[in-house]
Amino acid sequence: MKVREIISSAALGMLILFLPILTSAQSMDQDITFSRDIMPILQDNCQECHRAEGIGPMPLMNYDDAKLWAPLIQLKVVNRQMPPWHIDRTIGVQKFKNDRSLSDEQVAMISAWVDAGAPEGNRADLPPATQFTDATAWSIGEPDVIVNWEYTVPASGPDLYGDIFTTDLVGKMQNGRYIKAIQTRAVDDASRRVVHHALSYASPGNSRDNQGDDQFLVEYASGKSAEIYPDNSGVLLQPDSEVRLSYHMHPVGVETNAKVELGIVFYPEGFEPEYRRWSKQLGQRQSLLDIPAGEVVRTDGYVYFHTNATITAFQPHMHGLGAYQCLELIYPSEGATAKTELISCANWDYNWHTIYNYADDVAPLVPAGTVGHIISYMDNTDANPGNHDARNWTGDGPRTIDEMAFSWLGWYSMTDEQYIAELQRRNSMADIASSDD
Repeated sequence: MKVREIISSAALGMLILFLPILTSAQSMDQDITFSRDIMPILQDNCQECHRAEGIGPMPLMNYDDAKLWAPLIQLKVVNRQMPPWHIDRTIGVQKFKNDRSLSDEQVAMISAWVDAGAPEGNRADLPPATQFTDATAWSIGEPDVIVNWEYTVPASGPDLYGDIFTTDLVGKMQNGRYIKAIQTRAVDDASRRVVHHALSYASPGNSRDNQGDDQFLVEYASGKSAEIYPDNSGVLLQPDSEVRLSYHMHPVGVETNAKVELGIVFYPEGFEPEYRRWSKQLGQRQSLLDIPAGEVVRTDGYVYFHTNATITAFQPHMHGLGAYQCLELIYPSEGATAKTELISCANWDYNWHTIYNYADDVAPLVPAGTVGHIISYMDNTDANPGNHDARNWTGDGPRTIDEMAFSWLGWYSMTDEQYIAELQRRNSMADIASSDD
């Protein structure tokens, strides 16, 4: 099947996905009001960002706000552009810890409300106002330690790349500590405009000349949320580690003092989780990207799992031409034909580098010898709203207008005994569920 046909099939799949929503909206009781039905949806799914202190472009805190933007709200939720959750709902695992998508029923309700003229209803039906935490609060809760970096980005010039070092953690811990949750964030709107990405590393030997042994901690890019590890896993931070921020920043026409923070929540001192969790860029494309003007192309990358593992998170990474990415597992097989399984696929929006954290009971189990296959589609046509210029060829590179294709995968390794025990536990749970049906 040709690449363009695959993209067309994906579009058809999205249309099929929307049909139940549209049908449900047509059959839904028309007595839907903002006060009783729509406001609770906005409170639970939208207002965290769409408020005066949030990052949303407009507030959605009351009826007047929602009425003004009703047609756009309908468009965004029916197309599943908002809330930002781009997992393909027709493929693979569908159970995630951080799923912020609307249900089909909620989408249908919003659509029917707009079609009915966006009636307000009885204000007595309004739920109590939501009490939000401070917009500057950390998603991981109050960190045990915070590391700060600042960098002055000039008003004009080329993209900027480099490293900033800090000794904030040197001398703070006598022994290594396991990380339970971690988050990097650009501190303010000005910083978010200039920070393309920021990767943090720990250097136990504090050798700035030999960074190959540095331990990766966490990545930040636009729309990236915190990383909170499963209860039985963590990342070991060695004592007296210097922390390095590897940055990519770009001028935006005004000199900017970019501020980046790293927050870490530890397990209790002396606690050692069962599994050590890892996160890396994996499945890099096998050849240089070659994306002709007006074309849709596919690129493939692979990673070999030497040990048994549980994949805890999937986070696609591409730039503006990115359209769609999948994680497939190719299992070890003695036969002539390999067994493959499509685990997850996601549409791509460069503004939302979402990490998809699998629920513990469905996190993919990977036997040793499995090959992870990352499939990425690039759309260099006018149909792609993220395309900066469909008239020109685009290739590999670190700049925002260049392209990349890989995934950030989170996982922890397992012994044969741990793998078999977890496999048996899940089979047992499946048997119980089937007997209850």
